[in-house]
Amino acid sequence: MIVASTALFIGVANLLRVHWGKIRMARPGSAYSVLLIVSLVVTLVVAGLFGPTAYWPMWIFNNIQLPIESSLMAILSVVLIYSAARLLRRRIDLFSVVFTIVVLIILLGSGPIFGIEIPGFHGPDGLRALIMQVPAVAGARGILLGVALGTLATGLRVLMGVDRPYGR
Repeated sequence: MIVASTALFIGVANLLRVHWGKIRMARPGSAYSVLLIVSLVVTLVVAGLFGPTAYWPMWIFNNIQLPIESSLMAILSVVLIYSAARLLRRRIDLFSVVFTIVVLIILLGSGPIFGIEIPGFHGPDGLRALIMQVPAVAGARGILLGVALGTLATGLRVLMGVDRPYGR
């Protein structure tokens, strides 16, 4: 818990530093940086004054955060379907068919379609839960291992002087 809160604090400090630098140098898109910093401050003040479960913080969550997350899920759904269709159009092999089937199962199991729940998808023993617990976790661990190894390799290259990302 301490490590997670420290990482969150460092992340917020870095976010403020980067966006404050954009505002100070009047870079393109600095208006979005102003909006981001103002939103962060307002949200922190409101949640700090009223508590995280009071009316106003919940209003911010339900009327700002939740619609943004829903919109991003809709965009993700469209991109996944488009990717599956494009993959099947370019080549049909075992992996493209498996990808398409998994995309359809996850999208159908993510929520009820027009109020209709498909039996066997939802619940702790449903097909969606099985896919989310085994292959999805394995894929996420693989990605994290890849990121960790890439970061380690980049750090070693910088330490050995092979890469000089900050000039000569």
